[in-house]
Amino acid sequence: MQNSEEQPPEDIYRFAFDMAPVGLAVTKERIILRCNARFCETFAFMASELEGKLLSHLYPSNKEFLDIGRHGRNHMKTDGRYNDERIMKRAGGELFWCRVRGQAQNPEHPFAQCVWSFVDLSDTRPIVQLSRRERQVAMLLSKGMTTKEIAKNLSLSPRTIEVYRAKLFQKFNVKNALELLSTISGLPS
Repeated sequence: MQNSEEQPPEDIYRFAFDMAPVGLAVTKERIILRCNARFCETFAFMASELEGKLLSHLYPSNKEFLDIGRHGRNHMKTDGRYNDERIMKRAGGELFWCRVRGQAQNPEHPFAQCVWSFVDLSDTRPIVQLSRRERQVAMLLSKGMTTKEIAKNLSLSPRTIEVYRAKLFQKFNVKNALELLSTISGLPS
């Protein structure tokens, strides 16, 4: 057996990609070109079912795919990077919280070619039946945004965001914003 110094670099890179402890996907214009075993495990698909397909079927709705894409594209134009925690969908339709990080090859054309990592947060983050808008508010709250910032981001009034926050308090059975953020972020309260 060859030692690592004798292996051609392309074999080492392939090994690192395939064996990474997080889900990895290489995309072109949001189409999956290649994904690793952990990505397939996370989303409960085989690589042949994912490669060549749009990422859209991994989102709870097409609207969320478009909204997060629009937000991500704008954010990536600065330094080519994007990250968030959001609800995604497995092959069987099960929803789960996922930490997503991306790096564009060229920030001027953010989705032309990217590498994305996906980490399943199911063990630490409860999933509750939420509407699309509640998921958006929860995602932005988990990023530390204020009510006013969320309202501006979603083009809604701060009062409407307060209504959604109150619904989230009820659905997550929490009494205040600190408990809600603790629950959404998966931290002990």
